[in-house]
Amino acid sequence: MNYSDTQMNANILRAVEEMGFEVMTPIQEQAIPVLLEGRDVIGQAQTGTGKTAAFAIPMIERINPQIRKPQGIILCPTRELAMQAAEEIRKLARYMHGIKVLPVYGGQDIGRQIRALSQGVQIIVGTPGRVMDHLRRHTIKTGEIKMIVLDEADEMLNMGFREDIETVLKDMPEEHQMALFSATMPQAILDITGTYQKDAVFVKVTPKEVTVAAIKQAYYRVAKKDKMDAICRLLDYYQPVRSLIFCNTKRMVDEMVGMLKDRGYEAEGLHGDLSQNQRDTVMNLFRNGRCGILVATDVAARGIDVSGVDAVFNFDIPEDIEYYVHRIGRTGRAGKAGRSFTLISGREIFKIRDIERICHTTIRERKLPTAKDVVRVKSGKLFEQAMEVMESRELDSFKRSISNAVEEHDFSVLDLAAAFMQMSMGDEPKEIQEEKPFFERSRSDRDRRGSEKRGNRRDDRRADRNWKGFEGRDRNRKSIEGKEHGGFGGKKSDMRGKKRSNFGKSGESVEKAVKSRKNHLSEKR
Repeated sequence: MNYSDTQMNANILRAVEEMGFEVMTPIQEQAIPVLLEGRDVIGQAQTGTGKTAAFAIPMIERINPQIRKPQGIILCPTRELAMQAAEEIRKLARYMHGIKVLPVYGGQDIGRQIRALSQGVQIIVGTPGRVMDHLRRHTIKTGEIKMIVLDEADEMLNMGFREDIETVLKDMPEEHQMALFSATMPQAILDITGTYQKDAVFVKVTPKEVTVAAIKQAYYRVAKKDKMDAICRLLDYYQPVRSLIFCNTKRMVDEMVGMLKDRGYEAEGLHGDLSQNQRDTVMNLFRNGRCGILVATDVAARGIDVSGVDAVFNFDIPEDIEYYVHRIGRTGRAGKAGRSFTLISGREIFKIRDIERICHTTIRERKLPTAKDVVRVKSGKLFEQAMEVMESRELDSFKRSISNAVEEHDFSVLDLAAAFMQMSMGDEPKEIQEEKPFFERSRSDRDRRGSEKRGNRRDDRRADRNWKGFEGRDRNRKSIEGKEHGGFGGKKSDMRGKKRSNFGKSGESVEKAVKSRKNHLSEKR
């Protein structure tokens, strides 16, 4: 369905067209007409399906700009998602004069939010905890609320916001419309819908519609030690303008950002150890195009909604299959094309099969681009840039400099061009050996690897036994001052050239040493 085929307000339609959207996504096509009728909705859809517009357009339609009080509330699980949803709603309401949108969330000065609310706001987008704080302070009044939305409801429940959500819902006026959107439908979600919604209409977009239609998915078999080189190989070959790389740990995020920067890439990291100011700075760099690569963990990436992400890279396969859908949903948003690349090694192929089965999708195996492929792509881009410079700029002074250098140093223009090209492109990348599938390895190879592991375990056990025996001998040896006597496992060579009547370095007699030993044992008893 085209947006123009609906009875949508002309000013909203104008804003939608300026944002570059013409055809509704499946969730929008199902939810918008029902919400415009004033009915409650339960929407099951993954990240990247256009949910924000699905509930924002009907909400904007119901707002009365003449009433300068809150008329719509949207609850989001994270600060980032609240800010991004607010920005999206502002764009949709661009030509609806008099409608103000305000994000409220923890980590920002509440006094500043109170001042903004006092000036008149119709739509509030916030996290449950901060919205509840404002309700307690009576800085948000609910008397004019017409619609409330729970966005990413399952994430809010996973983060422990159920009591906060129910506190907010209980404060709503009796007559209001409610929409709930969630990727999954656990029992806790159903409990909320049964308690706070009336005759809700259930709309659903299957994972297949989300992940297959607009996203090209591929996986590559790579040894763990070569994964970093493989990421760089794919970045150089496909040259995405904006890309996301997902890792499972904060430590790996920091390591990858460091390695990417060392190789000349503009990369920043995002994980749970960053302060809110650091997170905001990183996200602004990524949105504004000053940083082309964002490396993140799953938890830190919740709520990231940046348009124009060309590719998503899974450096690590996520522990939870649902996170795979959330990850790749960052690209190919709202019907636009995108790519997803996953690096696997060893038995991780079985995780790929699980993802395919549960998400009803196909992830194709691909071969890594060769070093020659990368050189061809990079040189082609360099030639294009050079041609643009040749057509648009005056180069006479540079030509004279090159001509003088060639005459003075006696080399060809071709040699000089090749040197400039090498300086710009760097060294030719090394080849990366793709890992053999586990079940395709030869029996002898598997046996050899198994015997190596068993041998290592035997060596470890033998070392433990030897160490325990050594400890026992060492305790006995330390009870006598002469620690280097050969009879106690010491260095026999130290006894050479010495009389047997002497013992150790001190020259103590054997009789005296034995007597000392007996005294020590009697004291111990």
